[in-house]
Formats: sequence, structure tokens, C-alpha cells
Amino acid sequence: MHRSRLLALSLLVITSTATSMGSAQTRGRRKTTAARPSSGAFSNDRLARIDRFLQQYIDSGRIGGAVALVLRDGNVAYQHAAGWSDVESHRPVTVNSLFRIASQTKALTTVAILSLVEEGKIGLDDPVSRYIPQFAHTTVASRSDTGRVTKPAARPITVRHLLTHTSGISYGTDSLVGPVYSSAGLGPAAGWGWYTADKNEPICTTVERLATLPFVAQPGKKWVYGYNTDILGCVAERASGMPLDELIRTRITRPLKMNDTYFYVPPAATRRLVTVYASDSTNHAYRAPDGPRGQGNYVDGPRKSFAGGAGLISTAPDYARFLQMLLNDGELDGVRILAPHTVALMTHNQVGTLYDSTGARGFGFGFGITQRYGAIGMTSVGTFSWGGAYGSSYYVDPVEHLVIVFMVNQLPNGTDLRSDKVSNLVYQALVGRQ
Repeated sequence: MHRSRLLALSLLVITSTATSMGSAQTRGRRKTTAARPSSGAFSNDRLARIDRFLQQYIDSGRIGGAVALVLRDGNVAYQHAAGWSDVESHRPVTVNSLFRIASQTKALTTVAILSLVEEGKIGLDDPVSRYIPQFAHTTVASRSDTGRVTKPAARPITVRHLLTHTSGISYGTDSLVGPVYSSAGLGPAAGWGWYTADKNEPICTTVERLATLPFVAQPGKKWVYGYNTDILGCVAERASGMPLDELIRTRITRPLKMNDTYFYVPPAATRRLVTVYASDSTNHAYRAPDGPRGQGNYVDGPRKSFAGGAGLISTAPDYARFLQMLLNDGELDGVRILAPHTVALMTHNQVGTLYDSTGARGFGFGFGITQRYGAIGMTSVGTFSWGGAYGSSYYVDPVEHLVIVFMVNQLPNGTDLRSDKVSNLVYQALVGRQ
């Protein structure tokens, strides 16, 4: 969820199967097969560089495994699976492996909110207090010579502020407000700050408690990454009259045939959930611990907190269908989820230079936006992208008609897969013109 670099992992693709167990010293090398593009847009020889690159990370023990997928014009251009779903048991990654997608959840919650905007049930400039009364009187903390000073917010927080992360609400992990958030079971007390899957309460209960805590900037004055989309999940529940999981299932995943996307893993699918690994001081992967700062409570947990900011589980093909719908201006396979103008709101910069003072990158409703070529690797101007705390990421490039999804579950992730290196490997293989 760290906003910028998580995106860069994206451009890969990995979907295949593989067999083969390798040497114990290399953590199990497995051969993979990769689907090659049917058109001349991509060079097969150049795509093979991606295969070799990923295999190096697996053989050297820097990651356990990954799945990724690239679509062009709605068709699979490259897919590849490498490594292990679980290294210790030599269970291979497959295209249907389930990954915790953390902040990639934000895009689905944003679509759910905007579908309610289209129906007139929510207004972009509505005060959040219209749906969650506890937000009627919020406060903002700042530093002083004596420590922390708290003042009333200068203006109401609106739905638009939440969509653009300009509400001033953080994840409460910084020293200014961390102790206060911890006492409320949030911030440092909530896994990595954003984690709520272990909470035995509905998300609206958590959000109501959050409203009583001080925020870190005045509404509309700064871009601050935080609980904004979790609050939107509660707004969506109040406006629609249904739990967020049901709302997303009814309006997004079921119509799009995203049958492997949910907040908690069904019992029959638990073996498809990949193991979370973490980078040690030498950037080698080891099995992350159980609990909020590792494997999470997505299998054995209360199953009550539907976190719109970071709660979903999905597969590469499922998430690619969702992104292809957005690339198609809100429609896929004859099913319309949003109107084209609504998608345009999501995918155009809405925050001026609050996200990037240079103007090279912007932020829309739920996504980062490439505003200047070269700002985010080789992505075209207009590309929208984001990623998740467990290392997954994606890009949607409307110029090249590309959807790129990369799935890995590693937290913390010390590899340079977070850099533009991986995304550039996809673009360097794209040699055909539209």
C-alpha cells in the first residue's frame, strides 16, 4: 500500500502452470510454460526476458512465486506462472492461485460508490456526516513545542475528499497520532495500520471510532494515504442498505463473472490461497508469521470486517476482467457497470499538484495517473495504476490498450520488483504499433 512504488511491479504477467521440483539450495526451481501473444504486437524473444528475470528471483530465494497477466485489446498477450504458492510444501503457483490484494480493493469500492452516485444515492460533495454522523465534528492534530495540538477541522470532510485521499486522514501509524490510534485498536495496533480482517465488528463500527480520533491534515489541503476508502465502504453500506461484500458482489463481481474475488476465502478454496513471505535483511524470502502482520485472518477469522480499503482476495484473471471493464469505459461482455463519463472521472487527475508537486503524476478516484511520459516507467500518458501492500500491482494503459496485472504476496518486500524494472520489461517487449 505504500503508494508509489507498489505500482511498478505491475507490468508482468504470469498465468500458467508448471511442474518440476528443483534443488533445495535454490528453493525449488520449477519450469514454467508461458502463453505467447497471437499478434505481432509483442516480441516473443523479448517476452522471454521476463521469464528469465522472474526465474532468477525464485532461484535466488528472493520471492516464493508470482502470477501475472497482460491483456491487449482484451486478449491475453502474455501469461506466465513462476515459483511456488507455498515453498515449503512445493505447492506450485497456478493461474487460479488466490492472492491478498490489499489496496487493490480500493478500486472496487470506488466503483461501488460511483455506481451509487450514478443513481443519485450519493453526491460527490456530500458531507460524510450525512451517512456517518460521527464525522460531523472532526479534529486535526499538529505538532507544537509541547507535543501535539488538536484543533477542529476547518471544513467538513466530503465523499470527494475520501475518493481522492485529500481528507487529511492517515493510517495513524506516525508518531504524531500513533499512540492515540493504538488505544483505539487502529494505526500501530492494526497490523500494518490498514489491516482489519481480525476485527470482530462491522467496518462501520470501526469507522465510527475512527471519526473520534484526530487526523493529520485539514480537509482538501494535502494528499494523505489512509483509511479513506474504508470510510467509503461504510458510506456505501449506509447509502445502499446492504453490507459492502454483498454490494460489491451484486454490482461488480457477479455481473463480471469474477467468481474468485471475495473478502474471506471460502473453505473449499483455502488451498489456493498463497503463502505470504517476507524479505529478511539480505532480501531473501522467509515465511511470514501467522496473524495480522503475516498470513492474516482471511481463512480463520471473525469474517465480519469488510474493509473497502484493503480487504479483498482475488486472482490475476479476475482482477484483469475488472480492469478491462474500466478500459472499455465501464462495460465488459455486454454488461455495463459504469457510464463512460463516470470512468473518466476516476481516471483523470482530480487533485491538481497535491499528489505530485511536479505535475508528472496525478490522482483520480482510486488510482494514480501518469501525467507526463517517463513519470512511471514507460507507461503512456493517461495510464492509471495502483498496487497492494502485499506486493501486487497493476497498470491500465488506454493508449496501448493494455491491462497488466502482477500478483505476489510478500510483506515486507525488500526486492527491487517494486521499481520500474519489471514494468519496463513488459514495455520493452511491446514492439508493434496500434
